Amino acid sequence: MKNATILVIDDEPNILNIVTAYLQAEGYTVHTAQDGPAGLTAARTLKPDLIVLDIMLPGMDGLELLQHLRRESDVYVIMLTAKSEETDKVIGLSIGADDYLTKPFSARELAARVKAALRRYGQSSATEHPALVFQHLRIDLGARQVWQDDRPVELTTLEFDLLHALAEHRGRVLSREQLLERVWGHDFYGEDRVVDVHLGHIRKKIEADPSQPELIVTVRGIGYRFEDEPL
Repeated sequence: MKNATILVIDDEPNILNIVTAYLQAEGYTVHTAQDGPAGLTAARTLKPDLIVLDIMLPGMDGLELLQHLRRESDVYVIMLTAKSEETDKVIGLSIGADDYLTKPFSARELAARVKAALRRYGQSSATEHPALVFQHLRIDLGARQVWQDDRPVELTTLEFDLLHALAEHRGRVLSREQLLERVWGHDFYGEDRVVDVHLGHIRKKIEADPSQPELIVTVRGIGYRFEDEPL
């Protein structure tokens, strides 16, 4: 996805300079911000295709910024965390980050993740079949919209792709690794916990009781299975 716009929000000038150089070398338009309020304003004004977001920011930290952002956008977000802050990774994923990198990181690795993410989301999910229709859900692949009993379900881009991956293999168990490959891509470098976190978000939106899911069930020690009956 050439000519994409990337917003990098980080308060360390050295990181901004290096990351900007690598991303511009890939053909992207890069904008930067060095504090939380400026980053949020830039995100709203520029509407970038992808955001690289540091957690430790002056004015407003990255977690708070991400919460504001997720109320109005499903832009792909790669979060930057300190190596020792495992809790920040979990919280970041739980409130809507799509991927994360631990500092210190390779700018080349970041550029590779950005490229992989934009390639996946630049592809259309429409197929020869315009929709997957089940007893409780209808997944419109062309419009990238999910309906539940005539009610639209608001999913992020990543949540839609994850639900689609499970639904098109209804009745089959897919491991976390298989879901990572189908949704994030074979070049995903992060941990498989991102699958659990995003499936938790989906369950809250489609399950009558997310603590006792019936549409997306966990097969302990293996993975997940989509069980809605086709029509």
